[in-house]
Amino acid sequence: MRFPHPLALLVGAVLVAAALSWILPAGEYDRRQDEATGRTVVVSGTYHHVARTPVGAFQAIVAVPKGMADAASVIFLVFLIGGAFTVVDRTGALRHGVDALVRLLGDRRILAIPIACVAFATAGALENMQEEIIALIPVLLLLTRRMGYDALTAVAMSLGAAAVGAAFSPVNPFQAVIAQKLAGLPALSGAAFRLVVLGVALAAWIWWTMRHARRSLVAETANAANTANTADATSARESADATTDAAATAGTRESSARGARSAIVLALVLVAFAIFIYGILRLGWDFDQMSALFFAMGVLAGLVAGLGVTGTAEAFVDGFRSMAYAGLLIGFARAIFVVLQEGHIIDTIVHGLFAPLAGLPVAVSAVVMMVVQTAVHVPVPSVSGQAALTMPVVTPLSDLLGLSRQVSVLAYQGGAGLCDMWTPTNGALMAILAAAEVRYGRWLRFLLPAYAMLFGIGVVAMLVGIAIGLR
Repeated sequence: MRFPHPLALLVGAVLVAAALSWILPAGEYDRRQDEATGRTVVVSGTYHHVARTPVGAFQAIVAVPKGMADAASVIFLVFLIGGAFTVVDRTGALRHGVDALVRLLGDRRILAIPIACVAFATAGALENMQEEIIALIPVLLLLTRRMGYDALTAVAMSLGAAAVGAAFSPVNPFQAVIAQKLAGLPALSGAAFRLVVLGVALAAWIWWTMRHARRSLVAETANAANTANTADATSARESADATTDAAATAGTRESSARGARSAIVLALVLVAFAIFIYGILRLGWDFDQMSALFFAMGVLAGLVAGLGVTGTAEAFVDGFRSMAYAGLLIGFARAIFVVLQEGHIIDTIVHGLFAPLAGLPVAVSAVVMMVVQTAVHVPVPSVSGQAALTMPVVTPLSDLLGLSRQVSVLAYQGGAGLCDMWTPTNGALMAILAAAEVRYGRWLRFLLPAYAMLFGIGVVAMLVGIAIGLR
């Protein structure tokens, strides 16, 4: 079966959400301001019916520009990061860096996959990295193609690894930390247990990605041909250089200057990412601050590399153009949530899914809770928003069942975090696939066996947590 175009898929989801607003009863929980997290959270046990507000066909279409407005900060982040990395790419620094990495690895090029996976999993664990990956896709494609791997490998070792890191992280401020606060648990409690589970899950994902990469590796004959062509080109250059010493000296000086500028540009990129991580973890930065940081990085990189004001501006424009489709996908995905919100059925869905858990045994309820959190994440694609919506409902339910609150947080993380890897309502996922030109259906065929494996690891972690009395 061939999946429809991503935009068609998202428009269909918007229309389905509108149809549900005519079928499901409208309802809401009361809400309050939580001082510990600074977020508005639901009050458990206060679900009640409200007047129906079904969403009509035209209103559903209007939700699309509303969704773009709601996701404006994310969309502008994608545009500005995309523009910045187009500038960096235009300088040639990324290609020099990739070539240096390929030469360093040599015949051990497969090691680039675990290195990249660990790096992106760390970013996912620290700050729930997703949207930022969109603009990095051209760089990752350059790396994987240079080593002979396909575009799907680039998505797997970036988005996939980041999602695994986020879903099993003990320090992710948008998942683990906020869920623990809402559950009345100390921040970072159970961190050692979570780190072990994260290590197992990440090792499984790296193995799955490397398995695919080996299968997608292009024929060695093509590499041999490229090597031969490179050797011929090198010989030709050597012959030409031998004719004129002055030309050789000038070429060496120019190459050295380019190498120095590339090193400075790459250093700027690394410094920007270091500031980015610090801003997220220590300064409470949001998307606007991230956008400003990478915009400044792009401007500095262009000027340092000698592109000039005009060349830098033109590179930014080209980057904006390349990110337009990704930005549209994010806005269309957000429109689904807008429709459900205007129809007042999000709380109805949550209430209907969690209410049946009250009569289940402890171990069974934990597994079903993880499944329910997965289902909730489809209409509520924000992990922090889902924590604010579900944890105040889940926490008293866990106490009633005799289920550890720590285990209920594990269920939330595994359900919501891993769901980000496949739900089409995750605009970042759809945008990354579009940027890499990987069809959604192809991604699912690659992902589903690994997703089942990761979901199983999450289930086992909860059962072990129950057995050892994780608190």
